[in-house]
Amino acid sequence: MNNDAGRGRIEVITGPMFAGKTEELMRRVRRATIAGLRVLVVNHALDDRRGASLVSSHAGGAIPATSVSGAAELHAVVDEPGRTGRTDAGPSSADAESSGPVASTVRSLDLLAIDEAQFFGADLVPVVVDLADRGVTVVVSGLCLTFDDQPFEPLPALMATAESVTKLLAVCAVCGADAAFHRRVHGHSETGMPGADVRVPGVDTSAPGSETAVPVAGEGAGAGVGNSLVATVEHVGGAEQYQARCRRHR
Repeated sequence: MNNDAGRGRIEVITGPMFAGKTEELMRRVRRATIAGLRVLVVNHALDDRRGASLVSSHAGGAIPATSVSGAAELHAVVDEPGRTGRTDAGPSSADAESSGPVASTVRSLDLLAIDEAQFFGADLVPVVVDLADRGVTVVVSGLCLTFDDQPFEPLPALMATAESVTKLLAVCAVCGADAAFHRRVHGHSETGMPGADVRVPGVDTSAPGSETAVPVAGEGAGAGVGNSLVATVEHVGGAEQYQARCRRHR
């Protein structure tokens, strides 16, 4: 992470499910906090797996977060009058100053961390670019592919404009090789509609990497038959199983 406060940049952390994306985001947040930077952690209101005000990983780690309903709210949160130097991640070395939404720089914040960016959709891209242009380091974590290997915005667009891209790999649930993909194996039919039990022949769903995970936008959203790119509240927090997969077994 670049800790040169005041020089904005975009850092993307991506990869399949179970790759440790949120763990890496939390590591960067902790490091920035130790360095005395002013940090804000944000998640989407739909991601309430362990509480709306927490960013948490499959490994069990968690840090406090501010929950927002969409990309349009980010400017208001970042530029909130009266923001203090004490951030969601811990104390800061400097007192924060309020800054209006039309300010050329964001004086109250050094680093903004956004988890599960796929919830925000394409609207997130111009907001992140604007904040980076105004001097904020924006660290974004999320999926770049859907469960059926389709580009999952906004991550591909953010990767194209980022100064730093970290693509993590998981462990294939079938053979143990590096896994850049994930598959939905239980809980929804192949049409994306709930109710059917879909299992992959010859695959033990109790294998490492096959633990139950919360579906995210684009993963069985099911707002329309076959539509894997629409998020609906009913599919956030529902019981589904996903597995990390290598190229051979995807």
